[in-house]
Amino acid sequence: MKYAFFFLSLFLQHAAYPQQQILSEKNNKAERIQIAMAMENSLQKELLNIWYPQSLDTVYGGFISAYTYDFKPAPNQDKMIVTQARHTWVNAKAAELYPSVTYYTTGAKHGFLFLKDVMWDKIYGGFYTLVDQKGKVKNYGVAAKEAYGNAFGIYALAAYYKTSGDTAALSLAKQAFAWLEKHSHDPVYKGYYQHMQRDGTPVKRTADIPSTSDRGYKDQNSSIHLLEAFTELYQVWPDPLLRERLNEMLLIIRDTITSPKGNLILFFQPNWTPVSFSDSAKASILKHRYLDHVSFGHDVETAWLMLEASHTLGFKNDSITLQKAKLMVDHALRNGWDSAVGGFYDEGYYFKGDDKITIIKDTKNWWAQAEGMNTLLFMADLFPNDPLHYFEKFKQLWSYTQTYLIDHEYGDWYEGGLDKQPELKKSLKGHIWKATYHHFRSLSNCISALRKK
Repeated sequence: MKYAFFFLSLFLQHAAYPQQQILSEKNNKAERIQIAMAMENSLQKELLNIWYPQSLDTVYGGFISAYTYDFKPAPNQDKMIVTQARHTWVNAKAAELYPSVTYYTTGAKHGFLFLKDVMWDKIYGGFYTLVDQKGKVKNYGVAAKEAYGNAFGIYALAAYYKTSGDTAALSLAKQAFAWLEKHSHDPVYKGYYQHMQRDGTPVKRTADIPSTSDRGYKDQNSSIHLLEAFTELYQVWPDPLLRERLNEMLLIIRDTITSPKGNLILFFQPNWTPVSFSDSAKASILKHRYLDHVSFGHDVETAWLMLEASHTLGFKNDSITLQKAKLMVDHALRNGWDSAVGGFYDEGYYFKGDDKITIIKDTKNWWAQAEGMNTLLFMADLFPNDPLHYFEKFKQLWSYTQTYLIDHEYGDWYEGGLDKQPELKKSLKGHIWKATYHHFRSLSNCISALRKK
């Protein structure tokens, strides 16, 4: 929420544009305040008030995971570490924003206790990936433990500790970091393995696991969220080893996972050799699209996460990260943006022999638009005179979100834009992969930035 203005003062002199040009005021103050008011109204009435406190599971602990389109509890109430941690993080941050609303503080503590008492493995350490509604561990269909899930556990614990001062939360965050260091971190090639058995042994790809499997691989998604988690934790625990790992992840993401074009490579072998099907026929490429495509939503999200990490590390002249982040945003706008109605498409691909990228999935998932708004406004304040017109794109995306994503009748956001997927109007509002994290963070960051500029 404070980062845009830090970077504005920190990086302006190192940007690729003259300082005088960048400092020129282009965005109308009254317009910004108007947008901020609309966003905060939506944040409170159409998101936070819809979810909390009703989603607190007062019987079994944690948060109710699944809701129907009209916000009634849905049948499958399994609880995933990612979602439970995200709810905890949101409540902790909401408690900071709205200290008079006491149930956010209550909700954050409620979530922390569930992470500590149910999701944490008291024998082997580490957070379980999935439990049922009553808290019984489920290990079919998912890895017993994941770097991705443990990252979000750390993310939530650090935020809760910052809000509450509860040292038990910081202690558990330190234990989770140590568990990742012992079991998931690769001391040879660096970075982290994604999937682990309950005892922490990485799940290795063998002859009986197809080469198209992500098991045993490293990947961009767990990497960017480890970066995110370590950034949050370092703000409350400036440990030397944590700093080393935070910097390590920043450099890996910036210099290895991000391609020279400006898009993230999704999956890698342990030595960071990309998993690519670009030499295959188009039918094979499309078959394996989960492992190999351009994800515009992740690209714009990662651009912001890298700059946040750089700030947290205290780098004062990090023009390399700034320019790489800008490259990522510009690539997404030039190749994955719907110029007609706004919004980032889900997937593209650079087919061999083609001059330009091809959109292979033109739907617009909810979280990518949320991350897009946050990052576009960030870039607009850093580069207000850029020819890509970040602020205009930001306004267009907010308009798109209001029209096609926010459910003004029942609350929350649809899973994807109704312009492409009208059937999602009756889809679940909540499940183990959809909570309040992306759009809460985006809206709260944007509100703060709009009001301060």
